[in-house]
Formats: sequence, C-alpha cells, structure tokens
Amino acid sequence: MASLDPVLDKDGVRLTVDDTIATVTLTNPAKRNVQSPALWRALAEAGRVLPGSVRVVVLRAEGKSFSAGLDRQMLTPEGIEGEPTFADLARGGDKELDASIAGFQEAFSWLRRNDLVSVAAVQGHAIGAGFQLALACDLRVVADDAQFAMRETSLGLVPDLTGTHPLVSAVGYARALEICVTGRFVLAEEAVTMGLANLAVPREQLDDTVRDLTSALLAAPRDAVVETKALLRGAQQRTYEEQRAAERAAQARRLRDLAGIGD
Repeated sequence: MASLDPVLDKDGVRLTVDDTIATVTLTNPAKRNVQSPALWRALAEAGRVLPGSVRVVVLRAEGKSFSAGLDRQMLTPEGIEGEPTFADLARGGDKELDASIAGFQEAFSWLRRNDLVSVAAVQGHAIGAGFQLALACDLRVVADDAQFAMRETSLGLVPDLTGTHPLVSAVGYARALEICVTGRFVLAEEAVTMGLANLAVPREQLDDTVRDLTSALLAAPRDAVVETKALLRGAQQRTYEEQRAAERAAQARRLRDLAGIGD
C-alpha cells in the first residue's frame, strides 16, 4: 500500500486516504492484532472522519495474522485497565448493556454503508472478532494461509459484532450454525468454495490482488455502484415483486440523472 500521512493513527488502527481509496490498517502485529474497546472506538472514529471523496475502503492488517479476536484480558476478572470488565457490563441495566454493545458494533457497521465498497484483505488468523471484522466488509480477498474461526459460542458467548447476518447471507443457515457452534477453522480454499471469500491467492500476492480489485471497483460510476449495492443488499428482505419495484425506481433515478433531469 502507498505510504501516506495518516488521517488517524491510534489504539492499533491507522487510517490513510488517497483520494477515492481509504486504507484502514490494524497495527498491533506483536499481539496478532487482538481487539479491545479502544480499538473498536478507533475503528468507529475512522468511519466518522472518512472524507466524502472515498469510494472504496480496504481493511488490512500488519503481521502474520489479520486479527486473533478479542484481547483475552477482557475475559479475566481484572479486565483491561480503564475499561469496564465483562462483569461490570453484565451488572448494568438493560439499556446500559444494550448501549455498550451497540457502541462496540459501530466499529463494524459503518463498513457496510451503501456509499462505500469495503474490501477485507485477510491473512493468517481471523478469529472471533477478527472473523466478524472481515465479515463486516462487502468483499473478502484471502491469502492462502487464512484461517477463519468463530469461537464466541465455545466461550459461552454469541457473535455480537454484526457478524451473524453477513455469515448467514454468505454461507446459509446450516453452514453458519455449524461454523459458530463447533468453532472449527475454515481455511482459504473452503472459504472461497462456500462463498465466504471472493478469492484466495498466495500470501505474497495479497496486496497486489486487492489493489487490482480496488481499481476494478472504481471503474464504474459512483452513483450506479451506490444504487446497485443498495438493490443487492436489500434483495433478501424484499419479495420478488418488491425487488422488481425497487429496480424500476433505481433505474428511473439513474436514467434521469444521466439525462440531466432533476426530480
């Protein structure tokens, strides 16, 4: 990736912007890019400060692993200094607990915005929260050493960082249930076969492959991409007739825009 002055660089997250392309990099390779509330706040901030010129977001990580998931210190009684422990969160009222989890989810949800196409470049381990961060992106390109696993259920928890919806959408209910409940590893080749990843390449080709994909994504006019993404994302929630109507409305907007005719 190009060397650019960071727009944001804090708590294991660096954001750089090159005109229409933003790169979000996880920058704690010594700890395999484990995740914490501080990292989630930084990721959410990256989404908030993203310039309006950006069309494609590339999410990548330094080191051998994309992200090994939660910082295991969060699971200890003492937790992470300066952060509430899991026990502290559990003792809060329903509204407070819901708000805390919703705040964590903001780190992931902005990557699905209709005005952006997000691409995760995944190498090595993507476990738990790391798996869900990759799932937060629209597209996933994986190195041949990629290993996905959803370990929350084996810890007595559930995947709650926005990962369940895209996982079921990608692989179906039965496969998603099996992956989550068993906590098994899904390797690169299987990830592509089941639709979890778009493409698998040798590790040394990962950055170049993502760069080529990014260029292809930018070739189409922005407004057409935004409309197309909105149509596809909403398709499963609409009936056939509702989707036909949504297509007509979107195409009418595109035709009028191309003809220079306002609403």
